[in-house]
Amino acid sequence: MIRFSLICEHEHEFEAWFRSNEDFDTQKKRGFVDCPTCGSHKIEKALMAPAVSTSRGREKVALAMGEAQKQALAQLKAMADKVRENADYVGDKFAEEARKIHFGEADARGIYGEATLEEAKSLAEDGVEFMPIPSFPDERN
Repeated sequence: MIRFSLICEHEHEFEAWFRSNEDFDTQKKRGFVDCPTCGSHKIEKALMAPAVSTSRGREKVALAMGEAQKQALAQLKAMADKVRENADYVGDKFAEEARKIHFGEADARGIYGEATLEEAKSLAEDGVEFMPIPSFPDERN
């Protein structure tokens, strides 16, 4: 995942995560990237310092949170839980099932599961609308 610093036409600055530069370009082109402050879809990458990798890898990423971050994380977790509660889990068959639903070969319904990066790219190329659901530290093994 790549974190981009972004800026809208009204100079509101914000950050967003994408799988790649191409993923950002595709989502922007399809109108999926908008400013969280004003809703503008005229978004550009802002100048940002590159992340420098060192020879020492770390297995865990930590986030020091203040109250605002804790509240935002709780809301994000609640949203992800609600999505899961109201959708069918299809496991690693997500791409196959999403494509069937998109092309009318299966009943329309909410689903969630896992997909490889290649499967996700293929779904996007086919025009299948989907979005990643975040996982949280207490949900990982």
